[in-house]
Amino acid sequence: MNTKLIGWLLLACLSQLQYTYANPTPAVQLAKVYQAQRPVTHYLSSEKFDGVRAIWDGRQLLTRSGQPINAPQWFTSALPDIALDGELWAGYKRFEFVSAVVRRHRASEQDWRQVQYLIFDAPDIDGPFAQRYQAYSRLIDTLAQPHIRAVKQHHFATKAELDGFFAQVLARGGEGVMLHERQAIHQSGRSSAILKYKPYFDAEAQVIAHLPGKGKYLGMMGAIRVKTPEGIEFKIGTGFSDAQRREPPPIGSQVTYRYQGVTKFGKPRFARFLRIRQPL
Repeated sequence: MNTKLIGWLLLACLSQLQYTYANPTPAVQLAKVYQAQRPVTHYLSSEKFDGVRAIWDGRQLLTRSGQPINAPQWFTSALPDIALDGELWAGYKRFEFVSAVVRRHRASEQDWRQVQYLIFDAPDIDGPFAQRYQAYSRLIDTLAQPHIRAVKQHHFATKAELDGFFAQVLARGGEGVMLHERQAIHQSGRSSAILKYKPYFDAEAQVIAHLPGKGKYLGMMGAIRVKTPEGIEFKIGTGFSDAQRREPPPIGSQVTYRYQGVTKFGKPRFARFLRIRQPL
């Protein structure tokens, strides 16, 4: 490790003390939706992975809400004494698996061996995202741990190039693309400096009623009525297995649904059930 990198690490460790103890709930950055706000040359783009958000505070892994993640010692022992932001991921179409692993107090060694920690930012590093990416990528490379890696960022010259990458991500089962503004400093909360580019949108709502099924679903749940945090009520009738229709999400529970835009009344179009949202 060269002298310049060692010096940077010492400075980052000092700033980490303030980050760790002053922020019991991680000051995470949240993405807005990409709508071609600016030319793609202003961004670095990466695949969006469908996993569990995980923040390394220099001592332990935390969920977005600040709850400790009980990862085994070998999983985190190589991580540096600076804050990292990333995703715990276990492969395509395996969100339920990795979510269950994170929620367990003592998940098995075999389960954790299937999980990777994919790093996409380092809040403690000063400077714009392009510089942070270069710095934390070099740092992650020095760890030489196969389960810890930096998410690769791409620079595209045109929207057509971005769309081509987007199509490749979807073809292999990916969720979409994230765009990080190259010159943006890190800031917590919802920010236009980081955008998500997806063919659909996901959101959460509370179950307020079960509606009876008809035809082949007679005697089972046909749909659920839900209410968004904004107070909008609507029905979700697709995306359920027969087992879920026999034992539907409990009234009062939070569910994640997928949709494609909203109507003029603000109701989601083509809402489809994804999963019960487990508290993390």
